[in-house]
Amino acid sequence: MKELVEVLVHALVDHPESINVTRRETEYAVIIELRVAPEDMGKVIGKQGRIAKAIRTVVKAAAAKDGSKKVIVDIMQ
Repeated sequence: MKELVEVLVHALVDHPESINVTRRETEYAVIIELRVAPEDMGKVIGKQGRIAKAIRTVVKAAAAKDGSKKVIVDIMQ
């Protein structure tokens, strides 16, 4: 899932070298934390959060197909 988030976000941002994706696993879920450059934050979130919601939807669908735990995508600042 981490690689999927990296590929999706890499296509959106102006500063792909500043993308930082980390993966944490809890008992019930896998948490993907995404950090981008401050000037790219708006591009990743999108108007009214539409891009962020789309990223989360794609990742959740991929996780459901794999049959893995619940996946949470956190966009950090």
